[in-house]
Amino acid sequence: MKKLKISALIIALMAMVVAGCSQEEKEAPKVPAVEEIVPGVNDVDTLNQGAEPTEEPEPEVEEEKDPEGMYRSELTNEWIDETLKNQRPIAVMVDNERTALDHFGVNSADIVYEMMNSTENDRISRLMVVMKDWKNVEQLGSIRSTRPTNFMIAAEYNAILIHDGGPFYNDEYYKKSYVNNLSGGFARFINGKNLEFTEYVTAEEYTNTKGKKYDGLNKRIEDAKYSTEYNEFYPGTHFEFAEEENDLSSSTNAKDATYVKMPFYHNSSELKYNKDTNLYEYYEYGKPHIDALTGEVTAFKNAIVYGVSHTKLDANGYLIYNVIGKGDHGYFLTNGKAIPISWIKPEETAITEFYIPETGEKIKLNTGKTYIAIIPDDTWNEVVVSDGSTPSSDANTNTTAANTDTTVTN
Repeated sequence: MKKLKISALIIALMAMVVAGCSQEEKEAPKVPAVEEIVPGVNDVDTLNQGAEPTEEPEPEVEEEKDPEGMYRSELTNEWIDETLKNQRPIAVMVDNERTALDHFGVNSADIVYEMMNSTENDRISRLMVVMKDWKNVEQLGSIRSTRPTNFMIAAEYNAILIHDGGPFYNDEYYKKSYVNNLSGGFARFINGKNLEFTEYVTAEEYTNTKGKKYDGLNKRIEDAKYSTEYNEFYPGTHFEFAEEENDLSSSTNAKDATYVKMPFYHNSSELKYNKDTNLYEYYEYGKPHIDALTGEVTAFKNAIVYGVSHTKLDANGYLIYNVIGKGDHGYFLTNGKAIPISWIKPEETAITEFYIPETGEKIKLNTGKTYIAIIPDDTWNEVVVSDGSTPSSDANTNTTAANTDTTVTN
């Protein structure tokens, strides 16, 4: 009996030993506590040797795709409908006398030129607006006469020049093979003003409140048998645009430029930089220029101001700018900065190219609309480009006709 009890006890002890061993075999090996890790002996990297390396997947970079059915405008670098790709722009002469205000449709332009229209009348200026998408123009103007200079500037864009008459000095330009123009006969709006301030471009037929009908721009171009697409006189893309935002800060001779005053005494033309929008807002006659169609101030991403000599043609103040040639007076402005530039235009139909004198590189515009002022060389030293802190002390004070209306001979 004693032997049986001893045997049972031995069997029980053996079973406990076997069970303990099995439990130890099932437990995973423990990594020593931090204070017990010996580098190169029992550190985690050493213990994990032989394990398959794990690589984190690289983030996928989506390629930027062009918006379907769109292309970048050669005039602004903005995305526009690709059906416009080969369409010629129009260049429209817009009266800039106080009585002609408010302007209609100017904010739809891609580029706005301002230049002296006469050496008389306190050097009153006129606008020429260049517009790519014109087939749906509602109301643009009021329009007025042109000068010889405008034929040569419009040619840089292969644009159809729209105006109402002009002096006989234009006659030789009407005959130029590169010139397509439409003069007068556009819609007369009943606006309570004298006749010369009532004519506007409309894309479609317009009937005024007196029942008078006028053909629209689309029909006028068709009747004239002008190509609406670029033709053999197209000199190519006018501007180069920066791939990334160009702030000019790193450019040699860059200066702060939040205020610009042009020596167009009658109009008192100014540009004021809006830091919230990063645009230059156009002012004249002492107030912001507002487009009556949109109710918004006329503003530009880029501005080019350059000096050109001129030839006075007669006692009436008619003139021609000597735009064929080159010059060293100029500024390129964008994002509140300005740099000096030079310019060259080899022939009538050639593009005016603007360069950085220090490097010989062409300027690169930022995406958006552009204002271009052609300043008479004899008043170039009166151009003000400043940080805006004390504009009045530098600005020309000849404003004798700024508050009066002047009717310039058509």
